[in-house]
Amino acid sequence: MGYVHLDPSDVNEFTSDVQAVVSSTRVEKGCLFYAFTLEDARSGRMLTVQRWQDQELLTAHVERHESTPFLKNWGNRMRMDILKYDISNERSFMD
Repeated sequence: MGYVHLDPSDVNEFTSDVQAVVSSTRVEKGCLFYAFTLEDARSGRMLTVQRWQDQELLTAHVERHESTPFLKNWGNRMRMDILKYDISNERSFMD
């Protein structure tokens, strides 16, 4: 979970490009949840929330061939501030 920081002028292009990644990622083995959303267009800040079955499947996602063009295009144009968390004591929000 975390943020991707972009030049505000790149927000529309990034949003369009990332939708293809989101669509293909959501059907990957081990992907439990995957989303990017625009949090602040003026500052170029996107929020990403991802949930993976395990580290092995997350690593496979990052290394998969289909991610390469996206990362090649955006790698130097974005700054990622994304952290991994281990979940323990998971329960319903209302509990």
